[in-house]
Amino acid sequence: MEFFDWHQPTEIIFGWGRLDEVGDFLNKYGDKCLMVTGHTSKAKYPIYERIKDNLENRGIDLIHFDGVTTNPTTETVNEGSKLAVENDVDVVLGVGGGSSMDTAKAIAVGASHEGEAWDYRLFTDKEITENTLPIIAITTTSGTGSQVTPFSVVTNSQKKSKFALASTELCPEVSIVDPELMVTAPEHVTASTGFDAFAHSFETYIHDDSSPYTDLLAKEAIELIVKFLPIAMSQPDNKLARNKLAWADTLAGICISNAGTTLPHGIGMAIGGHAPEVLHGEALSVIYPEFTRYTYPSKIEKFSTVGRILDPELEVEFDEKAAHKSCQAIDEFLKEIGMYFNLEELGVPKSELGAIADDAVELPDYEANPRVANRDKILELIEKAYDRSL
Repeated sequence: MEFFDWHQPTEIIFGWGRLDEVGDFLNKYGDKCLMVTGHTSKAKYPIYERIKDNLENRGIDLIHFDGVTTNPTTETVNEGSKLAVENDVDVVLGVGGGSSMDTAKAIAVGASHEGEAWDYRLFTDKEITENTLPIIAITTTSGTGSQVTPFSVVTNSQKKSKFALASTELCPEVSIVDPELMVTAPEHVTASTGFDAFAHSFETYIHDDSSPYTDLLAKEAIELIVKFLPIAMSQPDNKLARNKLAWADTLAGICISNAGTTLPHGIGMAIGGHAPEVLHGEALSVIYPEFTRYTYPSKIEKFSTVGRILDPELEVEFDEKAAHKSCQAIDEFLKEIGMYFNLEELGVPKSELGAIADDAVELPDYEANPRVANRDKILELIEKAYDRSL
């Protein structure tokens, strides 16, 4: 690339046990905090209690909003925004996976702007301003990258639409990435979020706006995920594996903040809008076999590089053959981590496939794919993924 831009406004606090520093950073932004989480679970309860005790010791009032669900909705965001306004909070703290962090970001907008946060999504005439409440993020999964991105993804249930808010104002002021918090993540959540991080890295790597900087970080993230994700799934308390995945997720989030994602993310978000019970990582993985085979001829060198990371035997092959075989290598990786599905198995109604294709072209991701697909081609890929042999 002759030209590229690089921006990373979030202060990253990385390392095992660094959760207990949350109060040191949060009190820079006020003394009344809205903590945004999913429903209090047995596994997460000790984390929330540590945060509450830490903030209380520093004289920070904490209001806990625990209404977040998978694929957070406008209703959830509006409820949290109302609570933030009623309590006149100074700062929003998102604790959890991507859903909690994205909800916290949207609440920070909804509580400080006219109307609803949904009104400020991409391609509207309303802009997110510097009035946005300060955001602190604590991630408990390794996959979404939301702790370092300027994005918040929200689902409008009535419209069956999943869309993003995007602004540098949504970048957290501070993000604590503490791999210790991830040891309680269930095996399938580890796999789903881990593949999300893989997709972020891979799609940045082949993106039209990739740069030498994003290439460097994306390739390292891919290498770490391929090596350590299976280990973390089988040994959830493996400290090395959790550290490496947390770092890979952070790298991948920085990558998409500076380049972006491609065709699978547009389709995956559309799937989530019409089938909100499907995890984001599942929605990505289900389209990857069709996406890779459609795309690889337009990015031979980079597909071959990723193919060789997944299958070292491809080192002896010419780039064209290694790129072709990378598609099967990605399939095998999906099978290894239990993420090889078809849409029928995930419970996506066949009657929704056309609408999913329609929504996929409402997002810009497909235009950044090395090989651009129109709506009819996207529908063809989705139909192949519907009842693909498992």
